[in-house]
Amino acid sequence: MGSGTFSARSLAAYCCTTGAMYDHATGRVSNQTFKSVQIDPSLDPKRFTIRECVNSDEHPKTVPVILALDVTGSMGPACRETAAALGIIITNLYKKFKDIEFCVMGIGDLAYDDAPIQMSQFESDVRIAEALDKIYIEGGGGGNAFESYTAAWYMGLKRTKLDAIEKDERKGVIITMGDEPLNPYLPVRQLNESIGASEQSDIDTKWLYQQVIEKFDVYHISVDDPNDCYQYRKKDIDDSFGQLLGENYKISTINGLAETIEECITDSVEKNFAIPCTGILNEDNSDPTYNENGEIVW
Repeated sequence: MGSGTFSARSLAAYCCTTGAMYDHATGRVSNQTFKSVQIDPSLDPKRFTIRECVNSDEHPKTVPVILALDVTGSMGPACRETAAALGIIITNLYKKFKDIEFCVMGIGDLAYDDAPIQMSQFESDVRIAEALDKIYIEGGGGGNAFESYTAAWYMGLKRTKLDAIEKDERKGVIITMGDEPLNPYLPVRQLNESIGASEQSDIDTKWLYQQVIEKFDVYHISVDDPNDCYQYRKKDIDDSFGQLLGENYKISTINGLAETIEECITDSVEKNFAIPCTGILNEDNSDPTYNENGEIVW
């Protein structure tokens, strides 16, 4: 999957079909609504075995990015801001890295929610926006003081096939966003029920992290907003993610989300593309130039 190229024109045309409005001056989308009242079949992990990010003539050096949104009660505004700024995020990234392919996920609470894991295919064109619009913002969560953020790590590890790592020995990117502490484990019964797996025990977070970082650079963004839980549990949240992720743990306001997402992806791609490749373009979409040390000259 992942054919095609994202463009402002295609996003504007798509918005016309949904009743949303695309602002060509700012690149933002407004008036969009998340209409799903249950998990969309195309995002249901019980209905697919694998999500693929494959190289092609069009995208020869794919950069697989999983963007996982917390869809529990307090995180609706962050989901909507991500949708509103999606065009800006992708347009800015494509000026530098033309082969990025996005998979969008909705993450809830495995212990309490009906649809705690939602996952799209990897796409590189307006189908990214289409998949994001299908996300079911369940608005759930529970009383266990965390959400199942590491379900995105598990799905990335177990349910993806990536040419980036299998053919090019480069990692993908996983970015989760939320306002609760890092969950200590994934409960096995609910995990198996949600995705049709056959795990034999709870999935420990520290163990899972050591496995997934062989395949992905992992980031988490805590969303600091008056309407969510971050300020109430700031120390617990910062400690839980910071101790494990180090500098890959970020904090952002709602308004700063687009920039923070771009920073995470840029940081990972620039590390993984230390050797010049065709996956990087100048702002005018021409091939980059390199100095005598093999470094990109912008």
